[in-house]
Amino acid sequence: MSVAEELPGGNDAALLRQSLDGVRRVIVGQDHMVERLIVALLARGHCLLEGVPGVAKTLAASTLATVVGGTFARIQFTPDLVPSDIIGTRVYHPSNEKFDVELGPVFVNFLLADEINRAPAKVQSALLEVMAERQVTLAGVTHPLPKPFIVLATQNPIESEGVYPLPEVQRDRFLFRVRVRHPTAQEELQILQRMSVTPPVPERVLDPQRLLALQQAAEEVSVHQLVADYVVRLVMATRAPAEYGLADLTDTIEIGVSPRATLGLVSAGRALALLRGRDYLLPDDIRDVAVDVMGHRLMLTFDALADGVDPEQVVRQILQAVPPPLVVWNQNR
Repeated sequence: MSVAEELPGGNDAALLRQSLDGVRRVIVGQDHMVERLIVALLARGHCLLEGVPGVAKTLAASTLATVVGGTFARIQFTPDLVPSDIIGTRVYHPSNEKFDVELGPVFVNFLLADEINRAPAKVQSALLEVMAERQVTLAGVTHPLPKPFIVLATQNPIESEGVYPLPEVQRDRFLFRVRVRHPTAQEELQILQRMSVTPPVPERVLDPQRLLALQQAAEEVSVHQLVADYVVRLVMATRAPAEYGLADLTDTIEIGVSPRATLGLVSAGRALALLRGRDYLLPDDIRDVAVDVMGHRLMLTFDALADGVDPEQVVRQILQAVPPPLVVWNQNR
């Protein structure tokens, strides 16, 4: 029996690692992105993948959907998209002189919003209800989305023509904003060797019901009061940095992170702890997910933006300044 199976939640961790391996069988490198996709799925959160074209963002999303099981749909966002293209509409049938509701492609377990920042404001507002309420309202009737449900969105950060920057309220709905980098030279060689012949095909590991059980297990991961206090101190340091020895950030941060960041740190940390085979949360779990949870929620001042200050670097500075609680192991338990 492996060490993971001897621990509480070890069977869940082994199954999750098998799912990770299933995605990595197709995706070369990008371990951080793949792990964050699994964590977001366990934490019932949406994930925004930001990177230049060709770094396997779309492939990772579709591969994850195959490995985890469930239905999958991809919507290519374009400037001429309208809300009915994604949520559905009412269609009149002359044969019976009645209107029927045609549900849109969002009624799936995995929704890939490709190049989400190319859609206009009306489409973004329609997608906001889908992400926040996990439901769609058509002609006064509410249609719940299937469970589990997650939005995996991609965007290209280098283009400025024909794009609509995501409003702060919509960025706040994403649990993670993951920056996807270029592969290394060794990974590039592996991509060439693996994809220049018949590409590997992902195999299904989970199913929707098992995934719902894993999500419930992640919510039951224990959170000590000292760890919860550490999360609150990290969040408050973005709102009143001078009180935490970060007076130099007063002119950098315009508005600190929202309470969703507090909830997101705990839910993402719990999911990461379950993935690592534990049924309790550690400060290291919080520190590992803090940049991806808080970076896109920080609103910087105009001067900071003009100087090219990176919000993720601001979060790292806060992590260095706010000390985590000391973990003391009890040998008798």
